[in-house]
Amino acid sequence: MRNIYLQIPSSISDSSRLALATVTRTEGSTPQKSGSSALFGKQGLVAGTIGGGVLEGRVQSIAIGSIYTKMPVHRIFRLDTSASDGEDALCGGRITVLVDPEIEKHAKIFESLKKSYESRIPGVLITLVTEAGVNNTVISRYWATENDKRGIPEELKALVGPEIKSLISGNDSYDFRELKLPETRDKSSQSLFLEPVIPAPRLVIAGAGHIGKALSQIGRMLDFEVTVIDDRQEFANPENIPWANNIITGDIGSSVEKIEKGHDTYIVIVTRGHRDDGNALKACIGTDAAYIGMIGSKTKVALMHREFIEKGWATEQQWDRIFAPIGLDIRSKTVEEIAVSIAAQLVQIKNNR
Repeated sequence: MRNIYLQIPSSISDSSRLALATVTRTEGSTPQKSGSSALFGKQGLVAGTIGGGVLEGRVQSIAIGSIYTKMPVHRIFRLDTSASDGEDALCGGRITVLVDPEIEKHAKIFESLKKSYESRIPGVLITLVTEAGVNNTVISRYWATENDKRGIPEELKALVGPEIKSLISGNDSYDFRELKLPETRDKSSQSLFLEPVIPAPRLVIAGAGHIGKALSQIGRMLDFEVTVIDDRQEFANPENIPWANNIITGDIGSSVEKIEKGHDTYIVIVTRGHRDDGNALKACIGTDAAYIGMIGSKTKVALMHREFIEKGWATEQQWDRIFAPIGLDIRSKTVEEIAVSIAAQLVQIKNNR
């Protein structure tokens, strides 16, 4: 799912007609975990989810009301299995949801978040919730990156500094942390919620044939930033591959060589021939890429392995990092099944990291 904060309109007049709901705590069995978010408009759900069903219906009603009153809400919902009235099976746990109808108040924060994301700079959204009594919830938000914490109040920096570093280095977009603050003099309670916003991992597909095309669609569904490379313009174009974020038409080897290959880059080599496969592999072997996979039979892979070692293009240690033959063994036969097996391996490697 595309990050919910990237879907907040830049226009203040548009964002003022929305409410942002975020799951801040869970206990027991719940339909979503902390950090799950949804945007609601006056007509209902706009994007995201906080669990669907009865729970989402209740939150939606509160969110719509808050758009008119401009009063934030931080409420516990008890998911009593006996209270579903047959609509759906509730889980029996407890879930706390923060509803923020003052998105426009934090417009600069969300703009900074978007700019960092577009520049592929990870950061942490910090939300301070102050509750000074019934129906008196105040929300403050701050954005910080590893190298820029200027927006954080001085009294919070010592507390959140280590958490920011941990969240960013963990590279887990689904991490979500709560920090309790001491009670203030007026007995109001304060909680800090921190969540990382990590740029989407890059999926570079060398080859725009049938498998590359199918994988680009699945990769986009899995929230990768998809780049497809091919030297055939009739294949490498937006009409043929509408799901790609970027399409590069040109020599495959040199094009792969120019791609930045960091720890969040996943490279899949599925070109139309041995020569292009080899050129693409030479361009990325030994790099910091999180994943390098190449399609091919065991015989082809063995021949290429010997060639790379004998010609000094790779060490045995570097070759051992190559996934070839590519994909999980699910007895794939069709193009689509092969693409699924590759995508499953990408997810496995990404989540294990």
